[in-house]
Amino acid sequence: MERRAKIQAGEITQQDPFELPEVPEKPEVPMGAEVSVAGRVVMFNVMGKASFLKLLDRDGIIQIYVTRDDLPEGDYNAFFKKMIDLGDIIGAKGKVFRTSTGEITVHITDYAIVSKSMRPLPEKFHGMKDPEQIYRQRYLDLISNEESRNRFRLRSEIIKEIRRYLWDRDFNEVETPCLHNVAGGAAARPFVTHMNALDCDFYLRIALELHLKRMLVGGVDRVFELGRVFRNEGLSRRHNPEFTMLEVYQAYTDHRGMMDLIKGLIHHLCENVLGTFQIPVHGKDEVIDFAAPWREAKYNDLVIEATGDADWFTRSREDKLAACEKLGIKVDPEAADFEVTNDVFEKLIEPTLIQPTFVTRIPKELCPLAKLNESGDGSLDVFELCINGQEIAPAYSEQNDPFVQREMFEAQVGEETQDLDEDFLVALEHGMPPAGGMGVGIDRLVILLTAAGNIRDTILFPTLRNKSSAE
Repeated sequence: MERRAKIQAGEITQQDPFELPEVPEKPEVPMGAEVSVAGRVVMFNVMGKASFLKLLDRDGIIQIYVTRDDLPEGDYNAFFKKMIDLGDIIGAKGKVFRTSTGEITVHITDYAIVSKSMRPLPEKFHGMKDPEQIYRQRYLDLISNEESRNRFRLRSEIIKEIRRYLWDRDFNEVETPCLHNVAGGAAARPFVTHMNALDCDFYLRIALELHLKRMLVGGVDRVFELGRVFRNEGLSRRHNPEFTMLEVYQAYTDHRGMMDLIKGLIHHLCENVLGTFQIPVHGKDEVIDFAAPWREAKYNDLVIEATGDADWFTRSREDKLAACEKLGIKVDPEAADFEVTNDVFEKLIEPTLIQPTFVTRIPKELCPLAKLNESGDGSLDVFELCINGQEIAPAYSEQNDPFVQREMFEAQVGEETQDLDEDFLVALEHGMPPAGGMGVGIDRLVILLTAAGNIRDTILFPTLRNKSSAE
């Protein structure tokens, strides 16, 4: 029974501790069956003429039992007890039985050390505590920390179910280049590399968008990609320079269609991976309820509400900077007018959006790839889905007018015309159907759904400074 049903039945409350779903149990092997097992030794208890060991494999821990008389003469004392250490990986054969305490165990009669551990494991009862060691030596964290093993299993399940959800709706999965001639599709500082074969610089992609839209031009009406993107910017609890992004595009729909898609996708993950629609907020006595109605609010309305100034959008940039100082918001004094307002949104409003909220009608300066809203107020047919105080998924009614798109690109790049993706604009001139598009940060989604406290807890090998440099 899922957590939501238990809450409704009064068996638990939303404030009860949230635990990551356990690894599904394998079908029970009949008692007396002959089996082979293999894994890492994480417990070794010698009891005179008999020993109990516990082996860790991908499904968890299995206990094995052996006596002196089960092995060839002299092997138990001369080799088994002396040569096997914690951390060794062994294989063994024997019959399944249940101990007096009810634990399923394999009574082995044959074994082999298949890999020797030359270094000690972390202390088994308390696991690893040093975050630096956890992120640098993730393999030790996975050995010693069941919660970490479970979180990364869930990450894999989440990605699998995202693919299944989209495949079932006739989306085609594709792979697009990581090396781009022009860094486009988002406003971010790229990593630059040099290709010797062509003797020119390339950029590691900062988004998947522009190549996927070329697919729409080519007649692939439903397309998505799950891929790594790279942004040469800051590190924080919510940012890693390389991260996993889902981008999805659907012809003949718009940002409203993307609202239905993302809501359905997250509900699908809650039902099929987590077994609950209620997820706690890390470090807070608060629960995110995905089953409740999702809020929709206009960007301008949220800014006016947060600042208490109904005339905010008619005031000068200088007045807004002064207001930010009173509100305790640090803003670059050289920032453009729209950037000042966006600082208010990101620093004052976004952190308060804990329950699922679609923020709509974003200013046109923030999204050069989206369609203008028909109201003529300079806003876009865009939403940003904010949950747990952070943006999870932005989505657009995609701009498919090549002339308007060129104007918006030129306004974005200014005099840096070499940053204009002419090939993409040529593609648009061949005709792109009206479409909705959306991006989902997979690492942030995993943070959200597993109640993690740090993006590094959801990335197996996060970006770290070279160890010698760090020291």
